[in-house]
Amino acid sequence: MTCTVRRVVATLTFLLLWRAEEVAEACSCSPVHPQQAFCNADVVIRAKVVGEKEVDSGNDVYGNPIKRIQYEIKQIKMFKGPDRDIEAIFTAPSSAVCGVTLDTTGKKEYLITGKTEADGSMHVTLCDFITPWETMSPTQKKSLTQRYQMGCECKITRCPSIPCMISSPEECLWTDWVMEKSINGRQANHFACIKRSDGSCAWYRGMAPPKKEFMDIEDP
Repeated sequence: MTCTVRRVVATLTFLLLWRAEEVAEACSCSPVHPQQAFCNADVVIRAKVVGEKEVDSGNDVYGNPIKRIQYEIKQIKMFKGPDRDIEAIFTAPSSAVCGVTLDTTGKKEYLITGKTEADGSMHVTLCDFITPWETMSPTQKKSLTQRYQMGCECKITRCPSIPCMISSPEECLWTDWVMEKSINGRQANHFACIKRSDGSCAWYRGMAPPKKEFMDIEDP
């Protein structure tokens, strides 16, 4: 093997290893229906972001400081969470470790879901459901006040490819990806998975909360 060939092989090996490391460090999240995001979250709020700063968050196992981004927010409404206003949310410093980048001008309103930490602070990642308020459908906005909560005992099963099926009556099959090649399809924008009077779960469409005797999909 000539020196030139050895250099080429060494360069390709380095690039492959670098690429593998980059992929390994990338943030990976499974798509979730907005209702799932609501049910899985500790806190769900509508808010504006008005400031940002980098803060220390303790040290790692090697003694190196852990950095986080602290977003100062102005809470507009809380749909789920503690009995107090959230004034700041925290996230990782880069998208590679699931950090979230938000507009800090205070001009954009967001729906933000996240988890609470031991000290009561709110932490968000790219895997949480965070979206500009203006992009949400009227049904999604209305569902935040009651309808999503009514379906938290149900399980939404994503259908990644055909064929797919549910394994229990308490599941709703989410087919937006296979039907529309988008996770923001009709079911995500206009439906919620609600428990029916017989204990099974089914998709419900409409902005009003389902009736107690709800037994099938309705569109009031």
